Amino acid sequence: MNLLAFDTSTEAMSVALQRAGAAPLERRGEGGARASSTLIPTVMELLAQAGIGLAALDAIAFGCGPGSFTGLRTACSVAQGLALGAGVPVLPVETLMAVAEDARGRCGATDVLAVLDARMDEVYAARHRFDGVRWQREGEIRLCAPDALQATAPCLAGNAFGPYGDRLPAAAAQVEALPTAAALLRLAPALLAQGLGRPAEQALPLYVRDKVAQTSAEREASRAQAGARARMTP
Repeated sequence: MNLLAFDTSTEAMSVALQRAGAAPLERRGEGGARASSTLIPTVMELLAQAGIGLAALDAIAFGCGPGSFTGLRTACSVAQGLALGAGVPVLPVETLMAVAEDARGRCGATDVLAVLDARMDEVYAARHRFDGVRWQREGEIRLCAPDALQATAPCLAGNAFGPYGDRLPAAAAQVEALPTAAALLRLAPALLAQGLGRPAEQALPLYVRDKVAQTSAEREASRAQAGARARMTP
């Protein structure tokens, strides 16, 4: 199976390419806003190194969220554009599941409370269990203060230890982990077998947090509504 995977949901950009019968190729770089200018060149570099084109891919997997709004928009737009041009499906993968898989790769954990820094003094969190074939998320993805989390799994994994330290719950194991492209590659076969591949136009982000910023049009509409209310006030 030929698979391309990338994630730009955190401060780190991760890109990997799996060519059938060969070892994966990986690249890392800066995430956030910088990924919008470096992701496509990095993808093209890996494809050239592997000697295959986009049309030879079986799917394009990407971290769909939750995570950085800018990073998620970058990943979705690039996945959609590449998949549309090549006529291949996309595979949106939840970033917290990828964190759980990264932790499994690092220490063999199969019951993980995955936690990602959500900024604004909050974290994204969800428990995942591995049944030997695939991961299952238990319950909804939470967005909460780090102090509000409870250690519902023996392994706590993610990138929130640095910013929040002992505000996070104690666990039997704590593992620094990220939604890496390598983890996405390992997750992809089981997810595709579940029929979770999607047409390119369905490369959509999973934000979890409500919008924290309005568009220019929304701000203008809000100002107009406020002005109208002021004129109506005696």
